[in-house]
Amino acid sequence: MVKGELLASRIPRMRASEIRELLKLLDQPDIISFAGGIPDPALFPAQAYRDAMAAALADDISGVALQYSLSDGYGPLRDWLAGEMAKIGISCGRENILITSGSQQALDYLGKLLLSPGDTALVGWPTYLGALGAFNAYEPRYDRLQPGENRPVADVAAAAEAAGGRVKFAYLSADFANPTGRTVDRAGREQVLDLAEALDIAVIEDAAYQALRYDGEAIPPILALELARRGDIEACRTIYCGSFSKTLAPGLRMGWVCAAQEVISRLVLLKQAADLHSPTINQIATHIVARDHFDSHVPKIREVYRRRRDLMLAALAREMPEGVEWVRPEGGMFVWLTLPEGMDGAMLLVQSLGSERVAFVPGHAFYADGSGRNSIRLSFTLHDKAMMDEGIARLGRLLRNSRPA
Repeated sequence: MVKGELLASRIPRMRASEIRELLKLLDQPDIISFAGGIPDPALFPAQAYRDAMAAALADDISGVALQYSLSDGYGPLRDWLAGEMAKIGISCGRENILITSGSQQALDYLGKLLLSPGDTALVGWPTYLGALGAFNAYEPRYDRLQPGENRPVADVAAAAEAAGGRVKFAYLSADFANPTGRTVDRAGREQVLDLAEALDIAVIEDAAYQALRYDGEAIPPILALELARRGDIEACRTIYCGSFSKTLAPGLRMGWVCAAQEVISRLVLLKQAADLHSPTINQIATHIVARDHFDSHVPKIREVYRRRRDLMLAALAREMPEGVEWVRPEGGMFVWLTLPEGMDGAMLLVQSLGSERVAFVPGHAFYADGSGRNSIRLSFTLHDKAMMDEGIARLGRLLRNSRPA
């Protein structure tokens, strides 16, 4: 048995994900879950993957699909991704792309690469729970990143120095953020770049939901805006993290990082030390499916999720009591609810599971300081109209019968 005194000092900062725990509820058939941000499995391109896996193994004389491979990733997949990045204003080559085991692995590597104990990470308030989980292991201090606020740069730097470190990066999901569903406008993205330049820090752009836009005009990614300023990706400080989990299938754990070669080369060293490379057969199959089906598949899932978002928003408008507010997302998978002051999302969840049998994620899990207790996150990706209406009706009944503490 490994005794507690043998554990590293970082271990107390590592906690179980509330979302991962809530996913266990999906096995209970009477639970209506708005908890996990889970793609609908009925929309997975399963047959395309069956065919792609067979193609990857067919006549594989050299055993490429089942063999050790480059840590950087499968070349044809990286080439395809470079082409996709060019479509959104990011001119790069395969040397600027690293394949990771999901974008979650990319966040872990970036925390390891950039953070020393006591350094400051600028994050949203709230922000993605998985990012906090990835960064926590490297013992950072957190400070607020709120595009649109005019907080003096000197104050941000001074607070970090007083805590015994320096600001290392700004992390944000600019499109349909998890958990709030909000999108940072172009002016806000430019402001983040100005802040990063003034502090001389990196920007980590989490683009997991970028392809899932349902309304409005697309806004250039932060990396595209910086590239327009600097003219060359090798001069950019923004690190773009992408994922196939929300567009093709999460179970294959396929993500990527796009950045200057200097950053990629250092991340490759971390990849070599961690798992050598992401599974080669998964990379080959994902390349085949992406190459042949991505452009036709993604519009289909956008249309389904757009309808389900609209169903949830309509149900909320009917069922929510006075004092409850929510965000209308232009894309993504989530609606963020702000409850009256004094309500506690975690306590409501306990009540809900006991009486209404509806699951959601308490909002405090997304705050680095544990605040935001009067908020909850709902996901709209899994349910048809009947289940959506029933689940939101139960949630409305719960809130009407609850009183602020």
